[in-house]
Amino acid sequence: MTTPRDLLITAMEVAPGHPVEGGEMSLALAGAEVVDLLAAGVVTLDDDRIVPGFGAAVTDRLLDQAAAALVREAPYETVSDWLWRRGRELAPAHLAALEAEGVLTRQRSHWKPFQGGRRVLADSPDRRRAKERWESNEPVLVALATAVGIRDQETEDAPGVPDETVETVLAAVNDALIELEGVRQRRAIEQAAFDNIWRGQ
Repeated sequence: MTTPRDLLITAMEVAPGHPVEGGEMSLALAGAEVVDLLAAGVVTLDDDRIVPGFGAAVTDRLLDQAAAALVREAPYETVSDWLWRRGRELAPAHLAALEAEGVLTRQRSHWKPFQGGRRVLADSPDRRRAKERWESNEPVLVALATAVGIRDQETEDAPGVPDETVETVLAAVNDALIELEGVRQRRAIEQAAFDNIWRGQ
């Protein structure tokens, strides 16, 4: 069980119409990886910089890849820089891993049996564990789900994250998501201005 897979499974479980392959999800998954690496002792945080440690080996393939991708020379990498570097196309990679393990299956159309159908969750231990974590209101999963819009904005009775280093990671995820939205808005404005030039407006 890892936080990234729990986040993806939760998104498909409780918000099936929510896009799970977009940039927002990839950034959140990169943050979830740091949370799990912190929990395993594979990394520590020095202020907002990810410092490789000597914790227990991780058994998840993608978490192992994340650990291998760490910057291992001072001054190390900030959480923000990690999110943007590691988060590139991370959601499709995690989805492919879940599909390869049978956690996701393809629902094929009766009329188009030879075309790949949409991904659906299989009944699996992973799905049940993610559901238990979600229903128990686990703070980190709730915070990440809120950040990517799977859950409404946190209320006063939302669970608090007890660990300061995890709070640092979650804050960086929120900042990255705001930055991503800002980039998209600027591009939309620039594209609209370009279109208006061609229309002679």
